[in-house]
Amino acid sequence: MPQQPGFIAATGAEIDAILAGAKRIAVVGLSKDPGKTSFRIASYLKEAGYRIVPVNPTATEKIISEPVYHQLSDIPGRIDLVDVFRPAGEALEIVRETAELGIPAIWFQLGCAGDDAVREAVNRGLGVVYDHCIMVEHLRYTHQ
Repeated sequence: MPQQPGFIAATGAEIDAILAGAKRIAVVGLSKDPGKTSFRIASYLKEAGYRIVPVNPTATEKIISEPVYHQLSDIPGRIDLVDVFRPAGEALEIVRETAELGIPAIWFQLGCAGDDAVREAVNRGLGVVYDHCIMVEHLRYTHQ
């Protein structure tokens, strides 16, 4: 079966389509520290109605009252979107795991992806958003 081509969501409408299609979001690099950006943004997304799945290899307790998984492949059930809060040097491995698990889209927070990871994601058929904040885009999406 041929692989569907991936794409970079560059317009507001393309980003909106990814947000509309996501119900369950795995947040890779979600910190247990309430002062961290990943914690604040994941909390916002949860309040906005998304199901958040924390991915943090060192956490042992719940984060934002949700069970924590050490890697994407540990998560039971369907994931619609991976939101990445990890250094760009880790992005390529996250892309590979996302694609292998059949997750349709990946969102790299500001500064969390290099060109190689974005290219790999598109080549593997993923919808990609990068260098956009998911909270800012969600606020724009819901206030149009």
